[in-house]
Amino acid sequence: MKKLSALTVLIITGIFLTSCSTTNKSASGKNHEIKNVILMIGDGMGLPHVYAAMTVSANPLNIERCTATGLQKTNSSNNYITDSAAAGTALATGTKTKNGAIGVDAQGNRLKTILEIAEANGLATGLVSSSSVTHATPASFIAHQASRGSYEDIAMDFLKTDIDVFIGGGYDHFAKRKDKLNLLDSLKLKGYEVNASLDQILKSTSPKLAGLTAPGQPPYRLKGRGDMLPASSGKAIKILKKNPKGFFLMVEGSQIDWAAHINAADTVIDETLDFDKAVGVALDFAKADGHTLVIVTADHETGGVTITGGNLADRKVKLSFSTKDHTAVMIPVFAYGPGAEKFTGIYDNTDIFKKILAAFRFKDLE
Repeated sequence: MKKLSALTVLIITGIFLTSCSTTNKSASGKNHEIKNVILMIGDGMGLPHVYAAMTVSANPLNIERCTATGLQKTNSSNNYITDSAAAGTALATGTKTKNGAIGVDAQGNRLKTILEIAEANGLATGLVSSSSVTHATPASFIAHQASRGSYEDIAMDFLKTDIDVFIGGGYDHFAKRKDKLNLLDSLKLKGYEVNASLDQILKSTSPKLAGLTAPGQPPYRLKGRGDMLPASSGKAIKILKKNPKGFFLMVEGSQIDWAAHINAADTVIDETLDFDKAVGVALDFAKADGHTLVIVTADHETGGVTITGGNLADRKVKLSFSTKDHTAVMIPVFAYGPGAEKFTGIYDNTDIFKKILAAFRFKDLE
């Protein structure tokens, strides 16, 4: 075998190094480093909910733009069928907990959330929800309470973080409390602009925004909520993208779950379509930005939904329900952007947290 000359070795080495350095670049030469992660949770949204929305929609869903699909398992630490608190905590912290617990493990020990880790690493952070911001899923990313029903304690936990923007219902949990404290004043002292109307939220120019759009839970979209979720998602992105280090944002379409609990098929579909509009806002930003990973999933399935009839040409679908509660079926995961391929396969819901950590490549997890 002939020995390679020094020049040949240098050429081969150069080709290898060049190849390695371009593995994270697109065909246009843009670096695919992940700066931003948007985690979108359709509460209670299973595959039948998604396909029913696809069936009635005149255009392809935004979810269909995602390039990777996987499945996640949802059981909690103490139950085959999870609730939103335990599932939200698993997604937010990578740790299983018992049903009803928020941001703590099964023994009640405080867990570090992805939002808190992002803050510690200098990123901007935000939460948007079509429920109250103190409800189980959004609360799991910012609060640490033994019970999901401790709404006023959860509201107090917001003051213990430096979250940049949060938008949803729950005004009374901050302003009309049993302990008579006015947390709105406390938020203002921390630099937040506090708004209670969507119009004022969208007009705000403040870098720190607390948007509380309803006394408790906002209504269904069909009952007056309108475009609050997609509009608020866009507003949050507009604020968070100003941080040059990047951001983490969680967006929840909460009321898919509520409609499924009452077996209201038309509302299930409408809420899924509304959530998909918010997905579209995130995907549009991610496509233009090039450094944003979007993950679309659910916390669990609600309603035991089955599609028992329909017509694609007429855009009609018939849903049947086997329960008014949650089920244990696996949940779809859709992803778009750099790192999307990491979300294929079958895995536990706690792995989504781990995959997000890996995407950010944080040096300091505390």
